[in-house]
Amino acid sequence: MLKYVAFPGLILIVGISYFLLTAEPIGSVLLLIFAGAMGVMTWVLLPTLDNVGPTAPVDPDFEQSRR
Repeated sequence: MLKYVAFPGLILIVGISYFLLTAEPIGSVLLLIFAGAMGVMTWVLLPTLDNVGPTAPVDPDFEQSRR
């Protein structure tokens, strides 16, 4: 669970601290949107990181037609 929230959480912390230190809402919103995007990316792509091999089942009886 930690690997899913570590990187987006760090970006979120930077976005919140950026807003508290500078009071600039535009940069903070961009950092918060980026943290959300990274959260979705890690939620979708991180579970497939150790997958190797074909993405579809291989039919051993399939032969391509030769023309």
